[in-house]
Amino acid sequence: MDAEGADRVVALLREAGLTVATAESLTAGLVSARLADVPGASDVLRGGVVSYATEVKASVLGVSADQLERTGPVHRAVAEAMASGAARLLGADVGVATTGVAGPGPHDGHPAGTVVVAVSSSAGLAAEVLRLPGDRAAVREGAVRGALDLLARVLTDREERDGTPERWKN
Repeated sequence: MDAEGADRVVALLREAGLTVATAESLTAGLVSARLADVPGASDVLRGGVVSYATEVKASVLGVSADQLERTGPVHRAVAEAMASGAARLLGADVGVATTGVAGPGPHDGHPAGTVVVAVSSSAGLAAEVLRLPGDRAAVREGAVRGALDLLARVLTDREERDGTPERWKN
C-alpha cells in the first residue's frame, strides 16, 4: 500500500470517528510515519510504540512473557497482543502492529521476510502472516504496506457489515 493507501486509511478512520495507535517492531515507526504523512492525520493518529526489543513488547505493550518465551516475538498471538496493547496504552479505538524478521538473515528460526501484521478493534482481532521477498528495506516497506492494507480491509469490512461507522466505536 503506497501513500494513497495511507490516505485511504486516514479517510476511513476520520469518516468513522476512530483513532489509531501503532505498535511496531521491524518497521520501527514507519507505519506511524506513513500515516503522519497524510494531511490531517492528527485527527486520527494517537501515537505509536516502537517495541524493537522483545522485552519492550512485554513491559510496555503487555504481551505475555510466557507467550514470548513459547513462540518468540514473530507470532500471530504476539502481533495481536501488540496491537491491543498499543490501543489500550494510547487510548485509541484501533491498534495496528508489525513484528517480523527484516533480515538479512534468519532470526529465532524464522527466515528473513517473515512478517506478522495485526489489527485490534472493538470488533476483534485480525492478523496475517506475510512472506516478503527482497532485502531489508524491501521487507520493511512490504510490512508497512501489509499493515496498512489489513487496517483498510478491517475498516472497510466493518463499515459494510455494520452499515454505519458509528457502531465501531468502543
